[in-house]
Amino acid sequence: MKIAVATSNGGAVSAHFGRSTGFVVFSVEENKIVGKEERTNTFTAHAQGQCDGAGHHHGDSHGHGDIVNALSDCSILLCGGMGRRAAEDLSASGIRPFVIEGPLTAEDAVSAYLSGHLKVAGSFCGCSGH
Repeated sequence: MKIAVATSNGGAVSAHFGRSTGFVVFSVEENKIVGKEERTNTFTAHAQGQCDGAGHHHGDSHGHGDIVNALSDCSILLCGGMGRRAAEDLSASGIRPFVIEGPLTAEDAVSAYLSGHLKVAGSFCGCSGH
């Protein structure tokens, strides 16, 4: 199994999935981390600087197909925040997203998930900004 964690600096869990600079993907066997790989986020409009923040809308530039494809080998995605549409697109592709409480490092988040001690923050953002 592979678990992806959205990060802002390769270490800490990112506060927002789409704005993360990358993903650390952990390979897990028998409930233990056996490897990891870093993937740069070149897939989301936010990460590419195409969003101005307030008042932007989600047109074609905010499709999630590229990021879903980039993480298609993962079963789980952990992040500090995520829009509802991104969560729905990931789920529809077989990737289970979790918004978690932090701050945590990517490795600590995966370890907490594997041990059953991960604190899930709750729902996905449904505001107009996502």
